[in-house]
Amino acid sequence: MNRTRVIIAIVLTYMVFAVLMNSVGTVILQAIQSFHIDKTQAATLEAFKDFPVAIVSFVLASFLPRLGYRRAMMAGLAVVALACALMALLPSFWMTRLLFVSIGAGFAIVKVSVYTLIGLLTHDEKQHASLTNTIEGLFMVGVLGGYWLFGAFIDPNQPQNLSWLNVYWVLAAVCLLVIALLAGSAFDESAARTPAIRLRDDFLGMLRLVARPLVLLFVLSAMLYVLIEQSIGTWLPTFNNEVLRLPNAMSVQMASAFAGSLALGRLLAGIMLQRLRWQHLLYGCLLAMATLVLVTLPLAQGVAPGSVTGWASVPLAAFVFPLIGLFMAPIYPAIVSVMLSALPRPQHAAMTGLIVVASALGGTTGSMITGLVFASFGGQTAFYLSLLPMVAIAGTLWAFQRAAHAAASERVVA
Repeated sequence: MNRTRVIIAIVLTYMVFAVLMNSVGTVILQAIQSFHIDKTQAATLEAFKDFPVAIVSFVLASFLPRLGYRRAMMAGLAVVALACALMALLPSFWMTRLLFVSIGAGFAIVKVSVYTLIGLLTHDEKQHASLTNTIEGLFMVGVLGGYWLFGAFIDPNQPQNLSWLNVYWVLAAVCLLVIALLAGSAFDESAARTPAIRLRDDFLGMLRLVARPLVLLFVLSAMLYVLIEQSIGTWLPTFNNEVLRLPNAMSVQMASAFAGSLALGRLLAGIMLQRLRWQHLLYGCLLAMATLVLVTLPLAQGVAPGSVTGWASVPLAAFVFPLIGLFMAPIYPAIVSVMLSALPRPQHAAMTGLIVVASALGGTTGSMITGLVFASFGGQTAFYLSLLPMVAIAGTLWAFQRAAHAAASERVVA
């Protein structure tokens, strides 16, 4: 029963950050109109979110076992609750940047904690992969709900109206409720701690992980995956608005189809990975992703301004393209699970710190490149560029698979 309560607590914490972390696409669309900024300025929001993720993960990952993962998650939620309240009280682009700095720092703490606790709550590689995909799937349910939550606060007649900022009062209240739940969900975390080792040695141990070929290949694979996911997820509301000619609120709500596809894909992968080899599933997913891009984006051409007056007149591409998330979904949780399962539990916090750093760098790079190409050459060209990292990730996954197999063989011999 206590295990179930802990899982529910960490899932809800993760879902709160799902809403906040993935609101950047919606905020970009609204900030362009509400704060009168251009796309190049708006693209920097991803960096304000992701750089704190990378820095905090790198610096604090080795410290969190001493603080306690549950207490760390509560602290991250408290910081974000305060930032949400300030965003509603002080509406401006500089406050938006500060908000995403707070969200990024809090998410770094939460993600390291969640992934480490998964290792404590499971007993073998299949359980680890299944729970990881389930939690990541519910994370995407949070993302999906976030699009509709923000969409409900956007004025359909005056999208530049600041009424959309009232959503942050709701989010601040939810953060406080989840803190209360975590306060009553105690759990034995001693198996993930190494109290006899100095903090400096823990930090150096995380740096030494990078020298391992398996870890290096994983980091590259994770960066490429997040580059694809964030470039599409962040700019899809703007793509819907400017290329497919959907109104602002509908553009945000329609982007929830991408999050829904990711959620469904990860929940299904949690079942499928108990029966299939992870590498076979992921290569099939990459092929399906590339096919969907090549088939769907031509459908987005020539949509006339004002042609979308309701859900019945939404172009087919708006419904079909977000399905790429269904095939994209299993990649990240699967490789994360393989990587963590290859390491002793006391190293999970350090490895998760590297995972979050890689994800942050990949997300920022993808979003900024897509924003620059979007502004210069249009949304279709920007999304066609996702084919390049798809090809690259196929190569890194092949090398990662070989390295993982070699590492497993060495453990068996030892």
